[in-house]
Amino acid sequence: MEADSPPDVITLAMMREHLYSAVVSDALDAAGHRRQSPDVELRPVTTQRLLVGRCKTTLWDDLYHDDPQPYELELKAVDACQPDDVLIAACNGSQRSAVWGELLTTAATNCGCVGAIIDGAVRDVTKMHEMDFPVFARGMSPLDSLNRQRVVDIDVPVEIGGVVFRTGDIVFADIDGVVVVPQEVEVEVIKLAWAKVHAENKVRDAIRYGMTATEAFEKFGIL
Repeated sequence: MEADSPPDVITLAMMREHLYSAVVSDALDAAGHRRQSPDVELRPVTTQRLLVGRCKTTLWDDLYHDDPQPYELELKAVDACQPDDVLIAACNGSQRSAVWGELLTTAATNCGCVGAIIDGAVRDVTKMHEMDFPVFARGMSPLDSLNRQRVVDIDVPVEIGGVVFRTGDIVFADIDGVVVVPQEVEVEVIKLAWAKVHAENKVRDAIRYGMTATEAFEKFGIL
């Protein structure tokens, strides 16, 4: 195997060490998947470090009546999390309440969940920050979800900002944004991202040692 060839198997741990959202987005572009980053702002609210894992999807809806089975499906979803899962909460951007906080984070962490992406609001941000649990969200609210919002389905395809997330897809999230890699193309895309990030290291070194940006692009074809 050549030094720059991607390994036969690239694990999630290796992805966390070497990859990031922008280079994965470029690899998706190269593979013909040009819209895999939601067009809404999902900002890091607890930490700016990279989050990488496999999606565990939940679909939420707003409530305007007393819930006869409060928290039922959200607790089921959290308890079903597996190691390296990222909890995805598709709330259609609703700010009606906070749907994620300290207690769900604690329970999810115990199951091996590594982070959460919330298309809505969260709370207990200081506590989650102290736990070093990566959360990306649309906003924050002190309001509890009881009788305001609830999970209506689990492990179904959900849409956030024009992008479909499916349970099992790989998701990358960092300060630049959120990118999801469909399972059917993950091997191709991750290897493309791996190759590009290592090629970019050569370009960076070449520019650092005096090559112009134009010269570097002409030589390596990477920007």
